[in-house]
Amino acid sequence: MKNLLTQFIRAILLIFLQVFILSQIEIGWGIHIMLYPIFILLLPFDLKPIFVLLLAFVFGMVIDSLSNTAGLHTSSLLTMALFRFSIFKVFSTRDGYDGIYSGTVYEMGSAWFFKTSTILLAIQHIWFFAFEQFSFNEVLYLFQKIILSLPISYFFCLLYQYIFVKKLAVR
Repeated sequence: MKNLLTQFIRAILLIFLQVFILSQIEIGWGIHIMLYPIFILLLPFDLKPIFVLLLAFVFGMVIDSLSNTAGLHTSSLLTMALFRFSIFKVFSTRDGYDGIYSGTVYEMGSAWFFKTSTILLAIQHIWFFAFEQFSFNEVLYLFQKIILSLPISYFFCLLYQYIFVKKLAVR
């Protein structure tokens, strides 16, 4: 029950941060700060794939409805959630994952988190920006948006964990 409440609070916080703060920041050069994918990254390992996909769908729909983006966030989050299982399997230890863990930088280590989150964020960013642009006429601008947004989004995902996740784990 405590884990469910933690995930619900995390979802509300991430929706608020993404929609009302980060989406309003204009950096320039096509950069978008995307913090909300951390919700899917930090779900517990023992959660069934259908529930992860369902949560990604609902979470993405809420962000899309508040951002007026017509399914961009939902489809990119579903794609990321779909690849989550394969990527986690590739980088798992010989014994697999302990079901109580959830893939934070504190529980799994910074090297594991860097590898898995960078790949999953790259998948999510490529999907999001390709469908946002929906044309390959300006493929260099598409790559620019992906390459510049990815490290900034990764930095904000790390920052989120250092600010919020450790405090939640201490309680």
